[in-house]
Amino acid sequence: MAVYLSSIIGSVCIGVYSMANDKIVIIPKMVPQDKAEEMAKWLNVKLVHTSIANSILAGAFVCANSKGMLFPKSIRKEELSLITSFFDGDITIMDTKKTAYGNIVLANDNGAIVDPTFSESEIKQIASGLGVDAVPGEIAGLPYVGSLAVATNKGILAHPKITDEEKDLLENVLKVPVEKATINCGIPYVGTGLIANSHAAVVGSLTTGPEMFIIENAIDVVQDDE
Repeated sequence: MAVYLSSIIGSVCIGVYSMANDKIVIIPKMVPQDKAEEMAKWLNVKLVHTSIANSILAGAFVCANSKGMLFPKSIRKEELSLITSFFDGDITIMDTKKTAYGNIVLANDNGAIVDPTFSESEIKQIASGLGVDAVPGEIAGLPYVGSLAVATNKGILAHPKITDEEKDLLENVLKVPVEKATINCGIPYVGTGLIANSHAAVVGSLTTGPEMFIIENAIDVVQDDE
């Protein structure tokens, strides 16, 4: 397993433009085919080379674990058809005004932490779609839990200002340890610059050596630069 340094569309915001679970990685069509295929190989998953809701912001719009995926209702039929040809888990189209589920839901195969402004019925839909218990929570006092952390089935990287109470909640619900981290030379919004699964991680190319060390320890991988 390895941590890879890279960029997407000239940006180090890997987690804004792409999304990975243990089965697939979604990378926007604007990324050249050979680079997209290389990233899928790094993560040891199938490549889904597509937009989401006709946008390149796949990482912002989609939340997933290996059991299910959450999409905004603006996703297009052809995009969904392509995704379901590669992913055999549950597909949930969320019927809410919210769209950026990758930013406001943090999940692995054990549980999910969600933006506290979701209604009780919406939280139940998220839990059902991902096949896990879903609990409202914040990180560093903010509701954008998917932007503020990255969770795999091995560990969680979270905003360095996460409180002890928030850390305890994440560990109790997602059932893996939490490490405080930054990416891309001090950026605390970890989810914007990192994607990871049980096999590997890809992080923005401005990420420093000390930051890489924390990522390696948190998700049990070893370093390997692009």
